[in-house]
Amino acid sequence: MVDATHISFTADDRSYFSLIKKEIHRMATEGGINPARINALDLIVAEMTSNLFKYSNDGELLLGVFPNGGSPYVELISIDNGPGMINPARMMQDGISTTNTLGHGLGSMKRLSDTFELYSQIGWGTIVLSRVYSEPEKAKTKNDVILRPIVVYKPGEKTSGDGFTFKKTDKYVKLMLADGLGHGPEANKAVNEAANAFKVFPDYSPTETLRFIHTAIKKTRGAVINIIGYDYARRVWASAGVGNIAVRMFGPVNFKNHMSYNGIVGHNIPNTMNDQEYPVEEFSQVMLCSDGIKTRVDLARYPMMYKYDLTILAAAIYKDHARRNDDMSVVIAKVK
Repeated sequence: MVDATHISFTADDRSYFSLIKKEIHRMATEGGINPARINALDLIVAEMTSNLFKYSNDGELLLGVFPNGGSPYVELISIDNGPGMINPARMMQDGISTTNTLGHGLGSMKRLSDTFELYSQIGWGTIVLSRVYSEPEKAKTKNDVILRPIVVYKPGEKTSGDGFTFKKTDKYVKLMLADGLGHGPEANKAVNEAANAFKVFPDYSPTETLRFIHTAIKKTRGAVINIIGYDYARRVWASAGVGNIAVRMFGPVNFKNHMSYNGIVGHNIPNTMNDQEYPVEEFSQVMLCSDGIKTRVDLARYPMMYKYDLTILAAAIYKDHARRNDDMSVVIAKVK
């Protein structure tokens, strides 16, 4: 089932932290994480929530559990609007603290995590990323195309009207971000029927994939959808979209906004559509956002971000641009 990739927990009330820890423990267990790694996860959650309480304003913890082709992992993202850090690398050393504690928190999280990164700006806040794999050796698996989604449902809802999915073959990778009309279960149903059609369609073309999905979801509310493909042999992105999914291609020098067609998949789409192509030499990354993310994203706002995991960038965009009265999605893909 396609749904939110991450669950959001507010981390500003210490009395709530034990409930957060229990829920994350439960979801990790159900996601197939082995008990030894869940013990490490419990400690990371305790440190993250403690740090959010002590140092942050409006602290938030995002949890994602990913099956990862049979090698599941848990992704924790700590986001705050606190004072930020002058020297993040120094703060990860044991014994360094600004609140008269032992100063082992960040260092412990790093040691217990299979992936650990911290990004901070003075006056802006801090993002901490931790991934815990059920089988840590699988954390070193390399992929030609890295995909990093953050999909969070609208506060007050139980499911997401936004959905992300992808398909990989030996010739290409293809991904879809969809936003069902409205919110809640009916919007989620439209997105899931779109995802089912996306997965069974046998060809590469994003445009033809959209046409196939359009026919398949006519009995639903409909959705706005963008589909991106990457052809390994030609080293070219191809994109086609209907509705207000924002897509930006960017590289070391250039960026370009992809223009979608007007319409609603499942209700009305143009008779004439074409795949638009972008060479990877100019545009090594692509970002997709639903309308739950404000579209005026200035990547220059995040200096040195190229050194970090793509999830840190996705979390920074979510932090600064999420509309809290909507389902929220940001997906970033990069060719290595």
